[in-house]
Amino acid sequence: MVLKTSSRRKQLLDILKNSDSPASASFLAEHFGVSRQVIVSDIAILRASGSSITSTSKGYVFEYNDEEKKYPYEGVIAVCHTADQLAEELYSIVDFGGAIVNVTIDHPIYGTLVGNMDVASRYEVNLFIEKSEAVDNSALLSILTDGIHIHKIGTRDKRTFDLIKKVLIEKGIALS
Repeated sequence: MVLKTSSRRKQLLDILKNSDSPASASFLAEHFGVSRQVIVSDIAILRASGSSITSTSKGYVFEYNDEEKKYPYEGVIAVCHTADQLAEELYSIVDFGGAIVNVTIDHPIYGTLVGNMDVASRYEVNLFIEKSEAVDNSALLSILTDGIHIHKIGTRDKRTFDLIKKVLIEKGIALS
């Protein structure tokens, strides 16, 4: 059964809002029985109409505004580490109940650059690391700032966030 365009877009938005993980254009196209290009067009139209949808390396993600956050508490942590410490940093965050929402760097030429991550489990950390190794560690944003970067971390509460920050400081990864 082929849906009307407006109905498909509404359902597409509902899928993204209710998904715990990014949804690829290919997956969505198969789900709705349309081409990948139709989904890309639908996403562009939803964005133009005010929906906050972000493209990540794993697919599309609905970005919640302050009134409807995905995580009850979000905080930022400034960190500095080598590429060899990447796994330790990310595992420390997810093992204590956090999700890495994004990474931000302050580039001397381009200003603030933000990369969406949406990594919330060891499995997703492993996928992220595999992907970064497949394209060479120089692809990490932090390489542009000698390892210094900021993570937005989503957690269930401030106490969990504070625990993650404490652990990263103890490991010499977080800048206090």
